[in-house]
Amino acid sequence: MWNFRFWDVQDVAVLVSITLYMCYLAGAISIQSPQRSLTRSVQDDVFFSVDVTCNGVHTIQWTFMSGAVSRTIGTWQPGVYTNITVDYLSRVQSFDNGSMGLSDLRLQDAGYYVVTVAERGGSSQDAGFVLKVNEVLYEDLQYLAVSALALACLAGLLMLAMWLLDRAYRKIVAWRRRKQMPETDATELQPL
Repeated sequence: MWNFRFWDVQDVAVLVSITLYMCYLAGAISIQSPQRSLTRSVQDDVFFSVDVTCNGVHTIQWTFMSGAVSRTIGTWQPGVYTNITVDYLSRVQSFDNGSMGLSDLRLQDAGYYVVTVAERGGSSQDAGFVLKVNEVLYEDLQYLAVSALALACLAGLLMLAMWLLDRAYRKIVAWRRRKQMPETDATELQPL
């Protein structure tokens, strides 16, 4: 005959605890970020905002990737240590929640940034950010300044010409009036 075995309470408890532990491991690390695509100008600052939640002790690592270049920016464990690479030492500010600030942006900073949160148990989670760095075109500002200066000089010359023409017009009008006046100013006196 068929031999069926019913599960007893201990078997069900073990199965439920294993399932809960697997769910715990699967959702152990969470990375939340309000904005994943950022655009800034050269010499601006950027803040990569993340909120990392982790059930165990975790390590945060930021990496920069662009084309063929891939380099580690820094690794830290909240409240314990911070290790920022030499290339970014004076420009990076790390935060315990996983966020990172990068100051004095350069054109070379444009690219893809990855934050990796790893737990001691071996599980890890990644999140990526795209940073676009715009160049401020100072040539356009110089062109604008030179154009404004040239227009101001031209306006000044036109105002000077108008003033000189007005002065010349007034002198001509005064000269014509004097010319139309009789040369002798003889008045006849009438007897009373």
